[in-house]
Amino acid sequence: MKRLDRRHIALPLVAAAVVMAGSAFAANEAPMLNQRVSAGELPPVDERLPSEPETVTGPDGIGTYGGELRFGLRGSSDHNHILRIVGPQGLVRWNPTYTEVVPNVAASFEVNEDATEFTFNLREGMKWSDGEPFNADDILFNVNDLLLNDDYAPTPTRYMAGGEPLSVEKVDDTTVKFKFAAPYGDFLAELASPLGQHPVMYAEHYCKQFHPSYAKDIDAVIAENGAGDWRNLFQQKCGDIEIPSRWGNADRPTLDPWVVTEPYVGAATRVVMDRNPYFWQVDPDGNQLPYIDRLVAPIAQDAESLILQIIGGNIDFALRHVDAPANRPVLAENREKGDYHFFEASSVGGSNMVINLNLTSKNPALRELFNKKDFRVALSLGMNRPEIIETVLFGQGQPWQQGPFEDHPNYHERIATQYLDYDPDKANALLDGLGLDRDSNGVRHMANGDPVRFTIDVIPTLQPEQVDMLEMISQQWADIGVQMDVNPIERTFFYERTSNSNDHDAAVWGGQASWVPGEIPQQIVPVHHDSRWGIPWSQWYNTGGAQGEEPPASVKKRMELYDQAKSTVDPAKRRELISQIADIAADEFEVMSVSKSVPTYGIVKNDLKNVPESMPSSWYYPTPAPTLPQVWFWAK
Repeated sequence: MKRLDRRHIALPLVAAAVVMAGSAFAANEAPMLNQRVSAGELPPVDERLPSEPETVTGPDGIGTYGGELRFGLRGSSDHNHILRIVGPQGLVRWNPTYTEVVPNVAASFEVNEDATEFTFNLREGMKWSDGEPFNADDILFNVNDLLLNDDYAPTPTRYMAGGEPLSVEKVDDTTVKFKFAAPYGDFLAELASPLGQHPVMYAEHYCKQFHPSYAKDIDAVIAENGAGDWRNLFQQKCGDIEIPSRWGNADRPTLDPWVVTEPYVGAATRVVMDRNPYFWQVDPDGNQLPYIDRLVAPIAQDAESLILQIIGGNIDFALRHVDAPANRPVLAENREKGDYHFFEASSVGGSNMVINLNLTSKNPALRELFNKKDFRVALSLGMNRPEIIETVLFGQGQPWQQGPFEDHPNYHERIATQYLDYDPDKANALLDGLGLDRDSNGVRHMANGDPVRFTIDVIPTLQPEQVDMLEMISQQWADIGVQMDVNPIERTFFYERTSNSNDHDAAVWGGQASWVPGEIPQQIVPVHHDSRWGIPWSQWYNTGGAQGEEPPASVKKRMELYDQAKSTVDPAKRRELISQIADIAADEFEVMSVSKSVPTYGIVKNDLKNVPESMPSSWYYPTPAPTLPQVWFWAK
């Protein structure tokens, strides 16, 4: 079968990448590493780098070594902020403009014509951060002993096609081949997302000591660490993509530009990461990256503390937690004092806040009510979006439900713009038609006599403006007889209530979306733990029906279409399938929003170079990792 060499595979838009092919060079290194070489603590830089390191650069060109980068963490559950800075060092990544998947840990890749086989060519001589070799055996360990090990965890759906998990074949020490039972056109994009790092997440030589297939005394190690079982032990020592313990063990080898030296644990007041002496990228002059010696992340307890640190000049880069519209005036006023400027975080589409009524609620009366489309439409019509946008969002935005913007190939007009008008008379008529009569206080009641009242969960520290938006919506819905209580809760508890135990009545989340490959369209088809309008349905999908609850026909149809969309290699066919999903979602109208997502902003110190003036803002990108913080440097 003819094979296609796709070192840089376009999906579905095309733009130039900053990546350049490796070539012969004279390697250079940071002064702090040169001193360790002279002291006999490290081998020479040429022996630490792979034979063909990846060559990358940034918009300001060649940098200089030294210094530290300070970014603030919010509390004890801000692990994904570290991930966004350090980057998910997977086999592939998104280019800086979020338009193309390019090689990363893999030096190159090839995909067969029907996208059932993916061959990844690794870098000869590449090493983990402790100097041990990285090769195909590590990938086999990650896939066979973890991803495909049901005793550890169910295989994530991103590693499945045609209802079957992938298989992996070692061709040689630097070549692996992934095979699927059916075409899987989205696979490279899935690997480029922050959740697609699993094939190269764990160093076999280190992590196998916490795996029962390799550790003879595993029970003793479990007891010694108070882990309960080997799964907890493994995550405690080797982490996972989205848990704090990923950054909690300084002994764990990684492929990251910086490695943990002061872990993210317990009562820590900061996290520190020092440069990885074995990192596998260089600049065009052969300088081993990263340029910056150290990352320092002080841990603040609230966004206000982060703002004060920025104004005081103690934060060098910030976006997450501080980009609320309400913070911009004070940050703008203090730019000179804090020695920073703004950069744009451009929206990829969708909404800053989606409202998920729990259609699978454990409360039978609320479940019955939430599943009536007229009730959902009434709530949307009872929402005065222009007033919310003007008051809470300072006039930035426009009424919007969900989905890509008008200039995107995936734009779907009906799902984006239906039921946006503020029409309390029509909303009241719909509620009257459902038999939800008002009492003397104007409160509507269900057939069982209970008031129409529910609680909506929100994380106040993630996007603080969401709480204010919900308070205004609560007042507006009270005018049509519906009572909503706003429940601000800490992120860990929020996830437990809404994504794990399904104990919520309703919840909100960010709804930025463009429905491109690798980005889960979780608000039009419930296949993810952020699909809080149907968590048991997503569990059913992700476990092949072993857990959760079988969804209704319209949801199952969308799941089938989503599987087809992920499999196709034809971008036009993929867009058509996504449009069909959106057609059904528009008919059902399960999810509603307030405003079109608008560009936000971050701050960066004036002397910090190679930071783009604008970057996409998305978890699936994930901002700012594909801009390559390892090439950021301090001007001297």
